[in-house]
Amino acid sequence: MARKIGYRWHLRRLMADKDMYATTQLRPLLAERGVVLSREQVYRLVTGVPERLSLATLAALCDILGCGPGDLVEPVVVTAASRKQAAPPQDRPPRPVRARVAGPAGR
Repeated sequence: MARKIGYRWHLRRLMADKDMYATTQLRPLLAERGVVLSREQVYRLVTGVPERLSLATLAALCDILGCGPGDLVEPVVVTAASRKQAAPPQDRPPRPVRARVAGPAGR
């Protein structure tokens, strides 16, 4: 059986280590290094797991965060069991669920 390799993306955690909690903080820092991304692209880069990433963007992120590429991207072996059931990423907290507010009784 062929060995499948996946990866974990740690950008959000590394940003938090540098007290950067908003994606808007990252955009101007990338632009200073010649990487111009839209607000939406930066949001997806931080909140998602990119399938493609330019080396210029990776180098800029490493410079901003004072880390190496191995700190941002962690290779992991994907087993057959983990491919069948999608487990939530371990470095991302569960998404909040919107509360349902009931009106006063009798309405």
